[in-house]
Amino acid sequence: MSIGNSPEDERPFQYVSEEARPSVGRALQQARITAGLTVDDVSSATRVRIAIVHAIEADDFAPCGGDVYARGHIRTLARAVHLDPAPLIAQYDAEHGGRPAPTPAAPLFEAERIRPERRGPNWTAAMVAAIVAVVGFVGFTAFKGGDSGNDAKSQVAEGVTTTPAKSASPTPKKDKPVPPTSEASDSAIAAAPQDKVTVQVSAAGGRSWISAKDHNGRMLFDGLLKKGESKTFQDNSKINLILGDAGAIQLYVNGKKIEDNFRPGAVERLTYTKGDPEAG
Repeated sequence: MSIGNSPEDERPFQYVSEEARPSVGRALQQARITAGLTVDDVSSATRVRIAIVHAIEADDFAPCGGDVYARGHIRTLARAVHLDPAPLIAQYDAEHGGRPAPTPAAPLFEAERIRPERRGPNWTAAMVAAIVAVVGFVGFTAFKGGDSGNDAKSQVAEGVTTTPAKSASPTPKKDKPVPPTSEASDSAIAAAPQDKVTVQVSAAGGRSWISAKDHNGRMLFDGLLKKGESKTFQDNSKINLILGDAGAIQLYVNGKKIEDNFRPGAVERLTYTKGDPEAG
């Protein structure tokens, strides 16, 4: 009889350190490259926007809009590049405060029980009121009709004729086309106050997803900017930007045009303050 550890306990334990394990975004990127897929291929297969795919592969989950959406995007992208999504979601939960708690169902049912019952309109009372109104109108018209008839006879006897007034025909006016107005013109940007930072983002070369936050991290805008549209953001000290397709964007910072040559399709993360740009 053997006393001590069993053969299973004596097998070497393989430990993978946290430093050796790739991040969630890096693991998805490596699996995509191994599968021979481009970001466009993954976006078309999963319907996840190209800018969000770029951001997730860079371990930036802010564009996802919350932990629930981030976990859903991770699961979708993992399946598209032939990875098991469960370990990646567990890793994401461990790095972002754990799995979100489910919403309790009891308050929902309580709200349903105390909701007041909706009653339909009282059609009987409405019909009675309508009949009374019609009878009163008919009686009033009959009474006024006698007086108006006598007045008409007297006017005919005296030879008084009335001619209807000619209504002036309205002159058709041609609507002048209204030029599209942007949220801030170049003159307004040029007159930006010096004690604040003002950033204008224009989708001059095509549509692009953008995200803008103030110095406190509060989200100012997160969405798609169509070609020709522009957004203006202002803060007391700092504006943080993420451009999904930087090559399509034209920037004006504190009244000055930014001349950086961004590549089409490139994701850029930018920060501007009251003193920017130093030249330009």
